[in-house]
Amino acid sequence: MKLFLSADMEGTAGVTLWEETETGKRLYDHFARQMSSEVAAACEGAIAGGATEIVVKDAHDSACNIYPDMLPEQASILRSWARHPYSMMAGLDASFDGVMFTGYHSAASMPTNPLSHTMNGKNVYVKINDIICPELFINALTAAYEGKPIYLLTGDKGLCEWLHKMNANIPTVAVSEGMGGASLSINPHLAVKRIREAAEKALSIDPKKLMFPMPDHFRVEIAFRNHTFATNGSHYPGCVQLDSTRVAFESNDYMDVLKFFYWVL
Repeated sequence: MKLFLSADMEGTAGVTLWEETETGKRLYDHFARQMSSEVAAACEGAIAGGATEIVVKDAHDSACNIYPDMLPEQASILRSWARHPYSMMAGLDASFDGVMFTGYHSAASMPTNPLSHTMNGKNVYVKINDIICPELFINALTAAYEGKPIYLLTGDKGLCEWLHKMNANIPTVAVSEGMGGASLSINPHLAVKRIREAAEKALSIDPKKLMFPMPDHFRVEIAFRNHTFATNGSHYPGCVQLDSTRVAFESNDYMDVLKFFYWVL
């Protein structure tokens, strides 16, 4: 079994401040190691559950945060950005049997993580078919586009609850809970333990039960913080400017949506 793992950082146990996620800033190294530990735990659990090969996509900021030597031998790692519309899922293709997500976080406008955002800080919210859109939504749909089940999500409690509304069968491990501008986190060692256990158990689940629902049509809306971003996006083919700060785009093909996000979001 070959798995794809997309790893973010703001949903890592203990992360609360932006500077904890930025290279060279205070405590960054500590949380980069915790991110790496949680990724390694997911890989180790999956291997115990039957996975033979795992490709890890470092998908935070520079995409060069994970310590490769902390990963098991069965895991390879894709670092930096491939400049592909799949973005945080770059490298996923038909050869994989499923995907996992670690360190993921709540969306812009969701009050469940002090670092809630969607891809960057430029937007107030992103919606797909009128549903508030975390980065997980974008990437889970990419998995569905490739016909791949989701075996695991780890991150903040709000995001885990969001996913369960979309598919209650997908295993999750909540490692933190947003409380206004603060974050209540479980012990980092306990996070690693729970992630390893959940990943191992997940591979025994019928993959048909773990598919993320794929719509037949997509209507995307972005509300930017600054009107200039909306003006810029309005020049993308098919993009409609709704007002001074909002744009919309529609398509039946999810790859069109991903290309829109790649150039406009």
